[in-house]
Amino acid sequence: MARNDVGRITERFGWAAALAALMALPAAAQTHKVEAAPQNVVRAVGVYEWTGDLAKPTASRLIPVSLFIDGKLQDAAVYMARPVPFSLLTGNLYELQKSGVPQGTLELAYARHLVANQNAATTFDDGWFGYGKFAAPAPPKRNSNLRASTVPIRLDGSNEEDDDKPHFSNRSAVPGTGGAAIPRPGSAPANSPADDPDRPTMKKGGSADSASETVPGDDADRPTLRKRGSDKKDKPRGDEGSVEKVGSGLDDPNRPTIHRGKPTGNMTEEDIPKLLGLPAEKQLHQIVAVSDATDRPTHDFAREWEGPDERGEVLAKLQTEARAQLAAYGTAHPGAIPSTATSKPEPAHRPATAASRRTPAKRAAPTSEPSAPITLLDEDLRGFELSYNGTPTFVYTAHTDGVGSARKDVTLVAQMNPKGDPEYAIKSVTDEGHLDQTPRMHLVDAVDAEASNRASLLFELKAQNTRQFALYRVIGARAEQIFTTGTTQ
Repeated sequence: MARNDVGRITERFGWAAALAALMALPAAAQTHKVEAAPQNVVRAVGVYEWTGDLAKPTASRLIPVSLFIDGKLQDAAVYMARPVPFSLLTGNLYELQKSGVPQGTLELAYARHLVANQNAATTFDDGWFGYGKFAAPAPPKRNSNLRASTVPIRLDGSNEEDDDKPHFSNRSAVPGTGGAAIPRPGSAPANSPADDPDRPTMKKGGSADSASETVPGDDADRPTLRKRGSDKKDKPRGDEGSVEKVGSGLDDPNRPTIHRGKPTGNMTEEDIPKLLGLPAEKQLHQIVAVSDATDRPTHDFAREWEGPDERGEVLAKLQTEARAQLAAYGTAHPGAIPSTATSKPEPAHRPATAASRRTPAKRAAPTSEPSAPITLLDEDLRGFELSYNGTPTFVYTAHTDGVGSARKDVTLVAQMNPKGDPEYAIKSVTDEGHLDQTPRMHLVDAVDAEASNRASLLFELKAQNTRQFALYRVIGARAEQIFTTGTTQ
């Protein structure tokens, strides 16, 4: 039905008739797009912690964080714990990633549920943990040593440039005929191999000559491998060896197996020592671990610096903001940050003289020097591109000098606007005495927790005696906490 026909129906009978006419159109005239079935994603995220060397850690553990299943983020430490959580089943394979780039694999050997003991010397040992064996990534394949020949090859096998090289046939042989070469005039005929009566020959089985001749090495009593049933003559004699189909070795549950080392599934705490407590910051190492039911392309979320000066410029801007946040925190919490202002000491007391007794001395006002900037230690600045062609995102962490409550930790998450100025999504400052109110934010890494090619920032939130892990999605200089685990103590 043409558009004009619909117009005429509308003018004569009204819109109701026109709508009925459109619904009566044949199916071929109607088009609609069939959406593809949504992808079923099952993806677990954890944090692998270890001390010592990654290849041979002195102690290690896997902390389950999130499980993306049925389109939702679940707590991986409790999801389907029957009794072991689904994410910590023996044999689960995790890929250790650095900003999305694989760094090796971790195959789980066993899982343990630890219960916090009030009288224990160590803390942060509460909940489910996994333990496995690390395997380094396979080395890249070496390129083949084969190189293309620089000598041109002709179809007849001859080579005009070098007549001294051996050939499969003489030039006088007609290409493609398979005939023997005819000696050139004036050349001595080469001795034919047929002139040697003792040379071994190859005969096609079943020929008339082979029935009367004996092939060297033919022993009637030697064992042979034969395909049974192909020929009646090929039935093995009583003293002949033969290969027969036997039952599979898998039928025997007690069969011996060959392994290089101990299988991961049979490893115990003696083979993989458990990491207990919370070691010192410089001794504890963390990396993101991802387990996915589907192999997916690698997505590198790390952002390279555009030039040698960009890092310095960004660092200077974030340092200024960090010091401003620390100063504001000191104002809100008096005594939290020690004063950096220094005053010039007064001179030592001098004995009074006659002149000084007659004229009262003018007391000089103390002169104060400009306040020195707050010292920032263990600064860490990391850049990410959390999505394809996304806005650059920078995470800055540092702390001040001091022990206990005198130490202050600052964390900033910023995105650059078109003018090149940072817009802050997260500003966090805390100290040892306020961890239960404002936990210390420690960046683990960027991770794609939903297999959506968009990464979130994974932070460890450490309180006084407990800690959690949280995922933050940063868009438009705003941070949204999309997931947080239960607390472990």
